[in-house]
Amino acid sequence: MNMMGFPVKEILQMEVAPALGCTEPVAIALCAAAAASLLPPGELDSLEIWVDPNIYKNGVAVSIPGTGGLSGLDMAAALGAVVGDPGLSLEVLEPVDQAAVERAQGLLSEGKIKVNLRKQSGLYIKALLVKGPDTAEAVIRDLHDNVVLLALNGEELPEHPLLSAMQDGSQGNLSEMEAWLKQQPLAALLDFLDEFDSEDLDFLKNSVTVNLKLADYGLKHGPGLGIGQALERLVRQGLIKRDMVVAAKMLASAAADARMAGVKLPAMASAGSGNHGLTAVLPIWALKDYLEVDDETVLKAVGLSHLVTAYLKAHTGRLSALCGCSIAAGAGATAGVTYLLGGNLAHIAGAIKNLTEDLAGVICDGAKAGCALKLSTAAGSAVQAALFSLQGVSVQPSDGIVGHTLEQTTRNVGRLSTEGMIEADRTILQIMLDKHFSMC
Repeated sequence: MNMMGFPVKEILQMEVAPALGCTEPVAIALCAAAAASLLPPGELDSLEIWVDPNIYKNGVAVSIPGTGGLSGLDMAAALGAVVGDPGLSLEVLEPVDQAAVERAQGLLSEGKIKVNLRKQSGLYIKALLVKGPDTAEAVIRDLHDNVVLLALNGEELPEHPLLSAMQDGSQGNLSEMEAWLKQQPLAALLDFLDEFDSEDLDFLKNSVTVNLKLADYGLKHGPGLGIGQALERLVRQGLIKRDMVVAAKMLASAAADARMAGVKLPAMASAGSGNHGLTAVLPIWALKDYLEVDDETVLKAVGLSHLVTAYLKAHTGRLSALCGCSIAAGAGATAGVTYLLGGNLAHIAGAIKNLTEDLAGVICDGAKAGCALKLSTAAGSAVQAALFSLQGVSVQPSDGIVGHTLEQTTRNVGRLSTEGMIEADRTILQIMLDKHFSMC
């Protein structure tokens, strides 16, 4: 156990978890399903949803699993209310089938689903569901699966098992852990690798296996934009060469292709995001065929990637105008790659600085098929940043937001995210809203 009482096992369990579909529409479905579970079976009269700007931004355009490519916050809410299983947390949409899709489409066509955009920032979802004389309410806050309120006919249900299952101190522990994690030096994260036991390594192997299934599907079927399959085709045509950088780009983008297209396979999320999990894991796994390393070393590299991803996200916040797949999971991936290549603490710090200088300006304009391009870029840059650092190339502290130390650099990234990108976030959302209404 580390000196502050957070064993690495606990950190991994809090930060790494399966999610079926993009976590923003899934969180909306979870909120609606939690409310619906309070009422008896039957057709609902109305369902109204309130979401914060970033939930809206990240959920409006991405495909929903099991729907054949349908999207929309209203559709996610309807599906959650119709068949969602809130006991499955972020896999709430596992029961979705064609009959459920048709029922949800019926609710939308009848005008029974309404989505409202809150002005306040901070992860927030509220569902208010009406069936006859009964009303049910659910609220999710701070984390995608953190149900903080359930109420039936205006009376709160503080002892409801959904609340206890999701609020048994995990939110408080996570906040404490992230506050503590922000104060740690990179060296402390490396020390955690000595704490991994066989159970931790099995857990990390599972995170690889889950994400590889998405990559394999993407390479085989080419869903979404088909970036992974296109890269593979270019290799076969001899137009590009399969090296470590291309292999990493191919695997990460193929998985994103599948996930953003709504393929009904879960991703092992990292720091609350499935795409973060793909970026944090798959570039490292792609490199093992080019190196003489054992499985335990590879899995430790994956573990380090998850830890560094969590470290960056603790500084930037769960949702922001910065692309977390690039700057947070990309940092995790480059740390893991550098470790896998035999790099020391200085090499890993240099790689993360290189990655930061390269990708800190990448914006998040919502979850959608195009995220596969960003994951491809992040994966390739993660490998490149590591290789450069191992060759003695490291961005100097005189450059931009890069600090004298990795820790200073990370704090600067956090400041950029939480202070500097507020207006950018509003502008991105307004552009998306203008586009949406112009298409209606």
